[in-house]
Amino acid sequence: MTTPQTSFYGLGIAPGLLQVLDTLKFTVPTPIQHKAIPIAIEGKDIIGIAQTGTGKTLAFGIPMIQQLAQKKGKGLVLAPTRELALQINEALGKLVSTFGMRTAVIIGGESMHRQVQALRNTPRVLIATPGRLLDHLEQRNTRLDDTAILVLDEADRMLDMGFAPQIDRILRLIPKDRQTMLFSATMPASIVKIAAAHMRLPVRTEIAPTGTTAERVSQELFVVSKEKKSQLLKELLKRYTASVLLFVRTKRGAQRVTRDLRSAGHLAAEIHANRSLSQRKEALAGFKSGKYRILVATDIAARGIDVTGIELVVNFDLPDDPENYVHRIGRTGRAGREGHAITFATPDQGNDVQGIEKIIRTSIPVAQHPGLAAERFSSSSQGRAPQPQRHGGGQQQRRSFGGTRHFGYPRRQRR
Repeated sequence: MTTPQTSFYGLGIAPGLLQVLDTLKFTVPTPIQHKAIPIAIEGKDIIGIAQTGTGKTLAFGIPMIQQLAQKKGKGLVLAPTRELALQINEALGKLVSTFGMRTAVIIGGESMHRQVQALRNTPRVLIATPGRLLDHLEQRNTRLDDTAILVLDEADRMLDMGFAPQIDRILRLIPKDRQTMLFSATMPASIVKIAAAHMRLPVRTEIAPTGTTAERVSQELFVVSKEKKSQLLKELLKRYTASVLLFVRTKRGAQRVTRDLRSAGHLAAEIHANRSLSQRKEALAGFKSGKYRILVATDIAARGIDVTGIELVVNFDLPDDPENYVHRIGRTGRAGREGHAITFATPDQGNDVQGIEKIIRTSIPVAQHPGLAAERFSSSSQGRAPQPQRHGGGQQQRRSFGGTRHFGYPRRQRR
């Protein structure tokens, strides 16, 4: 007999939803789904802490839809980015249609008129970014006094992006007797403050310690001068033939790196704040379909990309916020697959790397490409003096760090 730990059965999910999950081939719940769904189905407030790529959308989506099928009111999901809002809508859309419910996506960069039309169709679930939702509220295109369930998804990211004032305004318009579900990859003090002020005795469930990196993602660090980053990238791309998600710090950097990759014959697209929503949609769709092998992104995409099968994440630039490292590399190794993350750091960024290692609670193995001269962190920038592990002629070097298997160059995935 299948136990509840290896099946969605036994979590309190209604038969109709179980049938939908079976049809969609969702058979085994992820740890956050297994822990959060029974709590949320009971109507309790919940704080779910889990690393990115662990199935949080279904963890709140299943209880929300089940409860909305039983009572009046609507559900509201707040997300930090347009891409994440669209991703949530895609996932929930597969569930709500069975119950005759509609969803509406309220995000910037799209036609207000079309969104007004969607709101007039009385959706039971709103998925919104805070700024655009407030625009509609100010124009009286919708109201929130019938909100029965509120979800704050990627709450830490929303606060990082400066949405705290907008979230506070929205919360004041929602009935206090609602159910609130807050999901986040980290648990900073700002999240604790929201929970204390706006949630009713929330049950906290944490799948992995805050800052824990994806379990099956091996990591690698190259110390390289700024001038040689592009050369190193091109050498590494000869070793990796599948999809690559590459992170840079700035919009201008994304444009430059994408241009360089295309000049070298790579199929690459870019996604950042200077791109229109239609351009960002096209880039993401092209990356998913294989039209583009490499997607160059700023941190706007760190939590808004849900693509399985990404072989490699490259941190071409270190993130401004060390916690974003966790979200970046969580784009690979999703849904139980293995993945690999490579990070470039310049010799003066030793302290920045230490900040990341403090967050992830492990040291990132330092590697060296045989085609480039060895470089090290300057003594003024790094307390530790890591010794590069040389990749000799493409030979794989296997060693262990923090329980994760590491390969100098990971095995290519079986096709």
